[in-house]
Amino acid sequence: MIQGSRQWHEKLPFALLGYRTTVRTSVGATPYLLVYRTEAVIPAEVEIPSLRIIVESEIEDTEWVKTRLEQLMLIDEKRLAAVCFGQLYQQRMARSYNKKVRPRQFEVGQLILKCILPHQVEAKGKFTPNWQGLYIIKKVLPKGALHLVDEEVRVPDMTINADTVKRYYV
Repeated sequence: MIQGSRQWHEKLPFALLGYRTTVRTSVGATPYLLVYRTEAVIPAEVEIPSLRIIVESEIEDTEWVKTRLEQLMLIDEKRLAAVCFGQLYQQRMARSYNKKVRPRQFEVGQLILKCILPHQVEAKGKFTPNWQGLYIIKKVLPKGALHLVDEEVRVPDMTINADTVKRYYV
């Protein structure tokens, strides 16, 4: 929309209006509706009146106030519907994510390798190994945690997340 990097501030209000008036998939409503309790009137509707603008302009003030109060009464319903829609969306996303996840089962006595994470001292360069040691599972804890022992018992017992290990096949 802009020719250089110096004009972005001129287009920012239009981009924000577009963002705030677009229906979100996660909640099924626009952010503008949830914050201001009414749908936004975009500038094009003011220039070329839509049916909504025509109807509102022909209503008397007392009727307009009454319809506005009815809209305000319904806002709690709209927000509750948005919360329900958001929960359903989260369930759909979790279900689609969990289709791809393969649970890994670990047993006591299995040999595993531990991942070297970037913040560890052992991660020093491009050609260093990504996996370290040969550990034995001493105990399988709930929620994906493992209690490990070094094969030569040099390192004291450690508890680690099962996501950072892989099974070692002999």
